Parts: sequence; C-alpha cells; structure tokens
Amino acid sequence: MPLNNKEDFGIETEMGPLCKYCINEDGSVKACAEIFTGGVKFFMDAIPGTDKELAERITRKNMSIQPYWQGKEEECLKGDQATDEEFQEALAKL
Repeated sequence: MPLNNKEDFGIETEMGPLCKYCINEDGSVKACAEIFTGGVKFFMDAIPGTDKELAERITRKNMSIQPYWQGKEEECLKGDQATDEEFQEALAKL
C-alpha cells in the first residue's frame, strides 16, 4: 500500500517505514512474498479492471521505492515493474 496517509503507516524501522498491512500483530515484518501477494490483491481490488500481471508490476514498483525493500534480493521483487506513467496512473485511481 502506498504510504499516502498517516493512518497507512504501521511501523518505522531503521531501514524505512512500513505500512500497517506489512506487519504482524506483534510488530514483526511479514515475509516479502506475503506482502507482495497482499499488494497484488490490494491493487486488483482497489483499481477496477486491473489484471494480475499489471498489479504485480505495480506492486514491484511500489515496493522498490520503499527504503525498506531497496537492495533486498527477494524472489518476488524480481521481474518487470510498472513504468512511472503506469504507476502514477494507478496511484491517481486510488
């Protein structure tokens, strides 16, 4: 989830903030694959007509710009990302 609103924030880590959907009830960070899957579902549900492939690319783009995920070699983060134009268009529809 993009961190656009104060209520979107979950925790602040030394590597950057995480949204409320990226953390477990005990405050620990969820597995990258679980967060990625949740992000794909979020974008598919939040933006009508968004197919899984586009939602995956948007999610990769969103996670890649979050400081916490930069430099991480997680399998789910590998692959195509949304273009800047696609990403901005998606965010404008939220």
